[in-house]
Amino acid sequence: MKMNLKIKLLAIPVLLLATAIKTPAAPTDQPNFVFILGEAQGWASLSVPMDDRYPDGSKSDFILTPNFDRIALEGARFSDFYAPSPRCTPSRAAYLTGISPAQLQMTFVGESKREGVANPGDKVISPPATNELPSEMTTIAELLKSRGYATAHFGKWHVGKRNPKENGFDENDGPNSNAGPEHADEPNPEQAFATADRAMDFISRQVGSGTPFFLQVSHYTSKNIESARPETVEAVKRRLGNRLDYRRIGTAAGSAEIDKAFGNIRDQIEELGISERTYFIFTSDHGAQGNNANGALSNGKGTVWEGGIRVPLLISGPRIPAGQFIRHRASGVDLFPTVAALAGVPTDSLPANLEGSSLVDVLKNGDQGEIQRSREEFIVHFPHYDKDSKGPASAIFLGTRKLIRFYETDERLLYDLSNDIGEQKNLTPSQPEEVKELDALLTDYLKSVRAGLPIPNPNYDPDGPRSGDRKGGGKRDGEIKNKPNQ
Repeated sequence: MKMNLKIKLLAIPVLLLATAIKTPAAPTDQPNFVFILGEAQGWASLSVPMDDRYPDGSKSDFILTPNFDRIALEGARFSDFYAPSPRCTPSRAAYLTGISPAQLQMTFVGESKREGVANPGDKVISPPATNELPSEMTTIAELLKSRGYATAHFGKWHVGKRNPKENGFDENDGPNSNAGPEHADEPNPEQAFATADRAMDFISRQVGSGTPFFLQVSHYTSKNIESARPETVEAVKRRLGNRLDYRRIGTAAGSAEIDKAFGNIRDQIEELGISERTYFIFTSDHGAQGNNANGALSNGKGTVWEGGIRVPLLISGPRIPAGQFIRHRASGVDLFPTVAALAGVPTDSLPANLEGSSLVDVLKNGDQGEIQRSREEFIVHFPHYDKDSKGPASAIFLGTRKLIRFYETDERLLYDLSNDIGEQKNLTPSQPEEVKELDALLTDYLKSVRAGLPIPNPNYDPDGPRSGDRKGGGKRDGEIKNKPNQ
């Protein structure tokens, strides 16, 4: 088990620097942003519910996250928020650019080296996908830099091998992947607190100079006991007794470490007196693997079912009413224009190919607010073999309806999420016209962004080896917790 003397030593100069700033420079009128990106933290990965219609089915019964909970209680929770992809790299690229993975041609992860080549057991060949964030795409960091912001990224990068500075993050700890800067099997707990220390040092210096800042802290996975400090593991065991298995103890302990690391940043911001002009944003890159932290949702990471893509979104800050549950559907591409609007960037200064829309009106006015969109439908395009036994898929959302298209079987599944959040009742047989309409809209969108599509495999052998680990394809059994109020 790793013990972390380095963490304690690193924290000393940071804390000294923070306490040394007694009289910061005159504050700017521009707000600050702290964007925390979780790794595979599902819809029910926090100890506050994401949806008051499902109070037990949208929170964890074994994870405790008091610091992240504060963002929800002091601001807004988006009950119907979606990661742009059920995998890491595509979602992270979309958060940075406000552009969908389909348009970016970034639809898979680092394991995509063999994409475009099929195993004999695959009925279709997945399209190639890039893992390098295109340098010509404007990131939110580059946009805010042009408005006088200091920018920093610490933690998991995973959108290419170029230094994040080339995408607008002047301060960073490198183009880190899952292994972190030390290429470790378990980057946490060391990196959970090291990234927080780097963040605190950055914040202190910006407050001292009166410079507004955009800070992104991106965590590494923390689901194993080895990714938490021994004292945190023991505290989890004392709190929960004998009702958890080994894996869940690790998940609870890892989540506690990440929550504590964020709490350190939050405490420093309060001590420096900038809370009232700082926005906190927390979300995740995709759902948890399996159902452990996805609550009432079906499936998980690596699938376009709800558990793979519906994730937490918490935002608190100036003029955002406390304790809101917002039920407008939103997705990761909306964060770019939302941060831009909160920072006072004029709409005509935004990139022309932006796909997201600002959430500011609903942040300030709740469900009475509006989101102005050019297209009402929302699409998740994941044309790859991964963790779903049904293979590559795309999903389209419109109103309360969701249609999933599977490329291997040419199957269509239709669900009404207003009363079937667990995706248990397929409506395709009874509503063929709606299936046809949604399917046509999906095709139109994919053509409009020139998305890569699977093609038939000419060497298909049903008895041959197949791509993907196919571990996430099982549906949930039993009743859905806390059905919505009718």
